[in-house]
Amino acid sequence: MTMLSAPAMAQTSTDTTAAAAPQRDAFFWLGEINKASLVINTRQGLLDAKLAPHIAQGLDTVLRAGDQPGGARPDLVITFEPLLIKAAGVEATLLHAGRSSQDMLATVRAAMYRDRLLVLAAQLRTTTATLRRLAQQYESTVVPNYTNGVAAQPNSYGHYLLGHVAGLQRDAQRLHELYARVDLSPMGTTVLNGTSWPLDRDKMAHALGFADKVDNAYDAAQIAATDLPVEIGALATSIALHTSSFVQDVMVQYAQPRPWILLREGGGNTYVSSAMPQKRNPGLLNDTRTAASMVVTLGVGRAITAHNIPPGMSDAKHIDENMAVLDKTTALLKRWDRVLNALVIDPQRALDELDSDWTASQEIADVLMRDYGLPFRVGHHFASEIVDYAKAHDLRPSQFPYSEAQRIFKQTLAEMKVSGGDLPMSEAQFRATLDPVAIVKHRATSGGPQPAEMKRMLARTDSELSADGKWIDTHRQTIDRSLASLDGDFRKYLTAN
Repeated sequence: MTMLSAPAMAQTSTDTTAAAAPQRDAFFWLGEINKASLVINTRQGLLDAKLAPHIAQGLDTVLRAGDQPGGARPDLVITFEPLLIKAAGVEATLLHAGRSSQDMLATVRAAMYRDRLLVLAAQLRTTTATLRRLAQQYESTVVPNYTNGVAAQPNSYGHYLLGHVAGLQRDAQRLHELYARVDLSPMGTTVLNGTSWPLDRDKMAHALGFADKVDNAYDAAQIAATDLPVEIGALATSIALHTSSFVQDVMVQYAQPRPWILLREGGGNTYVSSAMPQKRNPGLLNDTRTAASMVVTLGVGRAITAHNIPPGMSDAKHIDENMAVLDKTTALLKRWDRVLNALVIDPQRALDELDSDWTASQEIADVLMRDYGLPFRVGHHFASEIVDYAKAHDLRPSQFPYSEAQRIFKQTLAEMKVSGGDLPMSEAQFRATLDPVAIVKHRATSGGPQPAEMKRMLARTDSELSADGKWIDTHRQTIDRSLASLDGDFRKYLTAN
């Protein structure tokens, strides 16, 4: 069997996307919003510059206390503000000019979704990169592919894996599009239609690392706050469906007495049955499928929770539930990555399975039509009759008598009332047509498993993975730079006399 080498198993992304983003909670973001309100409103003259240093010191006291072990880290405006009043006096509520818990908490949620989406994007990229690496490793490994749960055609296992890569790349595109909709600041929209205070919403958005501001004030906390979690759930569901589809395909092999694909034993990948010594149950696959089902449950649940409620209701806004969807999806992709790194492929056993069935039979019809002009349905019927005879006589493709193929061909022409003579394929061509390796190698259409197309698709995947890594890094750096700049501006008020 082909096993992954230790270096291959250990291979990970080499750029900063492999590192987890900071776990910035609601308390952190409420602190950042208050910092930004102090800095921007003071510069605009909406907050008395003489009061700013004292309020800043009080805010800093609250934030430092929250950072201590066991420190209070309230996640609501109404529980955060009393701490600020205690530290800086009621004058601290002057920060509340043109604000509401509605736009503040909508901003907190958007910021937290944004962070977690970048964590998810990094893991999605890592799992996709593992699939791509294995696709190159198994580029020439020919295995059966299945439709309707039945062996259908021979294919390169590398090509099959690139099919799964394509699915995850669409998930990455969906994630990028969702991120762009999340990366908009609701600050300054207040409750429904803005405020009479002349707030600078653009500077507030920039200070908090957002690409732009939510355009419509009513949308910010009433509409988007409901539909964005639903979109998060849809993204999570798509990733979970891709994961479970792969897992179930592997599970088909575990039902066979001689699988060509298994999990490497040990390390929690498999476990021995408590009653039946011969069994090696695929625990990792079972756990990954269960995790995928949970993600689908949570993802679809976002739509159910948001269904049939008036705009702005809190049902769909619960941050812990919505963040759990993203966190469990990230964990699911980690499990899938572990499955991929635990796979053991037996190329010879895969070829043996191909030879034990007739997955190459369509090629007979294709060759007869392409090389000899025979209508496809006639060739298809001929090949089907060959398969029926072979199964009735327990014959493999490599064992099928050429003389029987000649007899069945004449019989087929007679049954379908088609003129013609002997089977135009020589015995050598007949044998070659049933060779699964040759079939895969000589595919001619774009997107197929032939070497030239595999090389092209692998290169394209590399390009997309590189671009995705840069996308993740760019957005993380944008947030980090904005927050660092905000912190620097805020600190100036702490040192002011």
